[in-house]
Order: sequence, then C-alpha cells, then structure tokens
Amino acid sequence: MTQQKPIIGCLALQGAVELHRPHVEACGATFKAVKTPAQFEEVDGFILPGGESTTMLKLIERFDLWDVLAKQFAKKPVWGICAGSILMAETVLVSLPSSSRWRASSEALAPPLSRGQALGSGKDEPQSGSHMDPRRLSVPSERRGDDRPVLQKSFGLLPITVQRNGYGRQIDSHHALIDGYEVSLIRAPVITAVDDSVEVLARHEDTPIWVKRGAYMASTFHPELTQDFPSPMHKAFIEIVRSSVQSAS
Repeated sequence: MTQQKPIIGCLALQGAVELHRPHVEACGATFKAVKTPAQFEEVDGFILPGGESTTMLKLIERFDLWDVLAKQFAKKPVWGICAGSILMAETVLVSLPSSSRWRASSEALAPPLSRGQALGSGKDEPQSGSHMDPRRLSVPSERRGDDRPVLQKSFGLLPITVQRNGYGRQIDSHHALIDGYEVSLIRAPVITAVDDSVEVLARHEDTPIWVKRGAYMASTFHPELTQDFPSPMHKAFIEIVRSSVQSAS
C-alpha cells in the first residue's frame, strides 16, 4: 500500500509562504497555502512563516481565526519560523530595560535576497497583550516611562522566551551556517530562555536558534530563502508530521 503524502499547510495571511513549496515538495510532501478554517482541517501540520508577527496577529483577530487555530495547533505539529517562532513562544518580549537589552554581534551582513527582500522591510511595530488573554489586542504607546518589558500575545505552544528583533536592526541581518546549511537572519528574534523540556537543536552566537519540543518546532532564522532543496529543517519538520500522522492512524 502506497503511503499517503503528508499535507503541510503554510499559514498564508502574511509573510514568506510560497518559498516553502519547493522545500516541502522535495521532501515528498504536499504543500498547501492555507487561510480558512476549512483549509486548516485538510492539513497534517502547520508552518507559521516568517514575516511580521504583529501584522499576523491583527489578521488572525480580524478574521476571527484565533480559536480555530489554537484548536488545530493543539492536535497537529507546528513549525514557527522567525515571526512564526514569536507566535509560538510562551513569553514574547517587545522591549527590555536598557541596562539588559539583548545585543548580539553580527560578523557579516546579508546582501539583498532577490526572492525574499520583502521580509527585510517594515518589521514589527510594538504591540502588547499576553498570550494568556488571546481574545484581546491592545496597542500601547511606543514608549514607556518605566523599565518593565512590553509583552506581546502569542499561542504559547513552546515554553521559551523570545526577544523580538533581538539581533538588531535591518543592517544587522546576516547569514549563518546551521547544521551545515546557510540560513538568513533578518531582524530575527532571539530565544533568551528555554525550559528544560525543550530540545535545543542548534545554537548561534551562544543562544538557541532552533528548538523542538514534541511536535512543536521553532527556528528564528529563514531556511526557505536558500535555494538548495530541501533544507535540513524542512526535512526534520516533515518527519515530525509523518510520525504524527502514523500515530493517529
């Protein structure tokens, strides 16, 4: 009996969606861009793509998708990439006190990427609201008069803390080799803390950059921009999805 190809759904509200198609198909899986509840039901696992996390949150709220996505994520594998990792994190920091603000050094700047330039422009604007209150989106002022960090809401799928735009501004964007594969960090978040239950699959500049817990995976970089199909990260996620499908059958 021929094994059915797993269907990988990439949340297509905003961000780098189609760039995942050749990677997914090179792994022998079916790629599907999804944006409606009916389409969510059809897939075996989700990719939350890179882009702008606050824009994604606003669109999820506007189209009343939060509850249906939360239910889907509770029973299917999910991989969050850059902005997607922000949506998955249990705690998201928009800003930190100036005395403890994360500042990672970058050894090389990323040149323009012809297939992904849109990812490097107009990144997140400050927004608050903890994942503990998923029905509300409140937008604070861009400045605070104290040193308390501003939090952003999320689905809270992984017990990690993420500092949004942690590597710095656009000029600090750069490439790195992760698992022998060149990836792009474009105003990337930084994972500043992980629970002991989280497996760190790779580090960059002494911080976790690729993590996994059960059927949930997150990477703060973009592997989809590299045109060497498939990436090790896509391979790893689709194996997670295949295992999930087999367990459910």
